[in-house]
Amino acid sequence: MTTHAPDLAPAPTADEIDEFAREWREWHERHESQRADRHGFLAVTGLHWLTGEPQRVPGAPGEWSTGEEGVVVTLGPGEELVVDGETVSGRYVFGVIPERGGINAVWGDAVIEVAKRGGHDIVRPRHPDHPTRTAYTGTPTFPPHPRWAVTGRYVPFDEPRPTTVGAAVEGLQHVYDAPGRVDFELDGRQLSLTVFPGHVPGTLLALFLDETSGVTTYPANRSLSLGAPDADGRVVVDFNRAVNLPCAYTEFATCPLPPEENRLPVAIEAGEKIPHEQH
Repeated sequence: MTTHAPDLAPAPTADEIDEFAREWREWHERHESQRADRHGFLAVTGLHWLTGEPQRVPGAPGEWSTGEEGVVVTLGPGEELVVDGETVSGRYVFGVIPERGGINAVWGDAVIEVAKRGGHDIVRPRHPDHPTRTAYTGTPTFPPHPRWAVTGRYVPFDEPRPTTVGAAVEGLQHVYDAPGRVDFELDGRQLSLTVFPGHVPGTLLALFLDETSGVTTYPANRSLSLGAPDADGRVVVDFNRAVNLPCAYTEFATCPLPPEENRLPVAIEAGEKIPHEQH
C-alpha cells in the first residue's frame, strides 16, 4: 500500500466542531427522511423470486413470471397498474431488467418494485402503511466529530476488478466492478478500502466492517458514500456519514456484504449504530 505523510492540520476549534455537527445533523435528517419515505425500504412487505411459473404475489395484483421476454404480469379483471404514467391492464411485459436495475409500478397508494438482484428477477410490494415503516422512530448514531473525517487518496486499478461479494440473502452473490481503492490514515494507522462506483457518476461507495460491527453497529455491513476524487486523487473519507443498508431494517433486502479486505482492524465509533428494531 502506498503511504502518504499525514497533513498536519490544527485541531478544530469548539466553533468548528459545532458547525461540523450542525451540517452533519442536517445531512442525517435528510437521510432519515429518505429512509422513511412512504415508498422506501421500510414500506417493503415481501421479497418474491420469480420463475417461469406464474404466481400470485401478496400485496400486488396479477400473476407474475419471468422468461425470455423478461418479467411479465397478467392482470385479472378490474386489476390495473400504472407504469411510467400509463395505465396498463391484461398481459404486460416489463421486459428484461438489467442487474441492479428496477421499475416501480403504481398500484393505488402502493408501489410494486420489479427488479433484478444477483441474476434473479424479483417483485417487492411497497405499502406506506406497513408496520416496519409506521413504527420507525429513527436510527441511533455516534456523536459526530471531525476526527472521523480524514483526507484519503484514491488509487485506481489498471482495470476495474470484478469483485464478488455475498448478500444478506443466503446463497445470493453480487458482482461489482471495483475501479480502485482509497488509502487513508486514521489514528496513526494506514488503512485502505476497496471501492465500488457510487450512485452518482464519478462518486465512490465503500462497504465495510470494523471492530464495532456486531457490538454497537450492525454486524453485516455499513455503507459509506464518497465524493468524486479531485485532480490529485484526494477524497474525503467521513465515517460520520457511515450508514446502515436496508438489510439492517428488513428481511426483504438483498444487500451486498463487504469484500473481505474491507474488514478494518479498528473501531470506527462514528456514523449509524444498530437500529432500535434490532435490539
